[in-house]
Amino acid sequence: MQTAADAGDAAALLAAVPAGRRVALVDPRFVGHVHALRLGLTDPRFAAATVPGALTAQPEARGALLRALRRTTAAVGAGAPVVAPDTDPAPEDRTVPGRIAVALEAEGTAVKRPELGSLTATVPTDAGARAAAESARDEVDDEAVRLRSAVKAHDGFFTTFAISPYSRYIARWCARRGLTPNQVTTASLITALVAAGAAATGTRGGYVAAGILLLVSFVLDCTDGQLARYSLQYSTMGAWLDATFDRAKEYAYYAGLAIGAVRGGDDVWVLALGAMVLQACRHVVDFSFNEANHDAVANTSPTAALSDKLDSVGWTVWARRMIVLPIGERWAMIAVLTALTTPRIVFYALLIGCSLAACYTTAGRLLRSLTRRASRTDRAAQALADLADSGPLAQGVAAVAPGLRGAFTAPAVALLGTLVMIGGALFLPYGSWLTVAAAAVYVVLSGLAVARPLKGALDWLVPPFFRAAEYVTILVLAARSDVPHAVPAAFGLVAAVAYHHYDTVYRIRGGTGAPPQWLVRTIGGHEGRTALVAVLAAVLTHASGFTTALTALAVAVALVVLVESIRFWVSSSAPAVHDEGELA
Repeated sequence: MQTAADAGDAAALLAAVPAGRRVALVDPRFVGHVHALRLGLTDPRFAAATVPGALTAQPEARGALLRALRRTTAAVGAGAPVVAPDTDPAPEDRTVPGRIAVALEAEGTAVKRPELGSLTATVPTDAGARAAAESARDEVDDEAVRLRSAVKAHDGFFTTFAISPYSRYIARWCARRGLTPNQVTTASLITALVAAGAAATGTRGGYVAAGILLLVSFVLDCTDGQLARYSLQYSTMGAWLDATFDRAKEYAYYAGLAIGAVRGGDDVWVLALGAMVLQACRHVVDFSFNEANHDAVANTSPTAALSDKLDSVGWTVWARRMIVLPIGERWAMIAVLTALTTPRIVFYALLIGCSLAACYTTAGRLLRSLTRRASRTDRAAQALADLADSGPLAQGVAAVAPGLRGAFTAPAVALLGTLVMIGGALFLPYGSWLTVAAAAVYVVLSGLAVARPLKGALDWLVPPFFRAAEYVTILVLAARSDVPHAVPAAFGLVAAVAYHHYDTVYRIRGGTGAPPQWLVRTIGGHEGRTALVAVLAAVLTHASGFTTALTALAVAVALVVLVESIRFWVSSSAPAVHDEGELA
């Protein structure tokens, strides 16, 4: 920390700081809470940020900061405003950091202004104002505010009332001992994997231990996010771990339950794969709808208005959050049922609960879409196209026949293709080349569905239809094959593909776009993989080679996707984001 005599001296001192470091400019008269400064000056997600009396810039915004400071040095020294003459600046913009923040925004650099709530951050101009500011600061315990803000503002009932009241203190304990959110995330993963191993024993003691360990893993899963918010330790690696480990833990636990059930004489692999497919399809409905509508113009509807009214009644908020069976309620149910019942009952409860939740959320999204008169943006259309995960076959059809969709809408064409594909897998003789013909029809209809920009009211349904077609086809063909271990191999394949789809979602959320096209082409796209599995089922009918082929395909997809995903998420271009409240 260095003290500058004036704005010109501050510019010289800032210029001398090595280029790769963050810098901050704080008015010496600043009065406020330490946590207010922490929020304004240490969050790594923003290139520039400010609170009254303080301004920070990451290395990428350093140049703009120095230019703004040098341009305004003379004006500030002369007492002239650094804003338009006809503008009355807010009090916080009359300080040097405030003036520079305004100048930065005028130049086009985004400056984050975090919400401070009850925290104090001000620059008093006389003794009376200073005494009042100090009194306001002393009346609020900023550590208590910091602890409260470490918890998500919007979370499930179980997490809010059964986990967060104490997990926030675990987060503080971790922060004071120098532990990072990534370390806690890794501990959560390891605990869940041990839980899966305990469930795989197939013994009652193993099931009880698995249920307890799963709850411990969930406590750690809540703690890592609270630790990140408490200490503002957001990172690109943390974004990747947080985005993927929840699914890895849940899928590994499903596999552990299925292995344990087989050891007890009950094969539930089909149920385990069904639960994974249902959960993944639920999520893509959420992701697709949100991407289609989050920046839409005239984004209102009577259904949304009713939802807002219901949110004004306290008990309905919690009831609606519980109905969707978020990760807290879901894991609590899984843990308790694992300890007290059998894997088959666990999966039955999961399938029933997730099906009801999917019907509730999807119905609400359909009503909102049908009653909303919104104009969707090019960005939203591109996001839906990326979520569709179309490979070279569908892209080829879309390129040569962009006008053949005719009077049919994109979701209608996608639904027709999905019904043809799943119907063929379900009702045609297993191993029949007619199933391959159905896959060919699916390829053509998939291409027609994405032949035009996805800007229709219900076009967000296209990616979920494609996910259902691919995942369910793999499940049905593996289940009907009667080949030993085909369903576990299919479980691995769907898990690898689902990872790719979740990776796509979180890249789009971070504003960096979808995975590169070479990756999508290499792993075939949804239609290519679906057609390939149909061909394998026809060629390798009732042969152990079908299991081997599914396993090889799963390994190949997993290797390609994981290598590219890891390369991206540890690179400088990955977003330093963190899950702030969506129910997983």
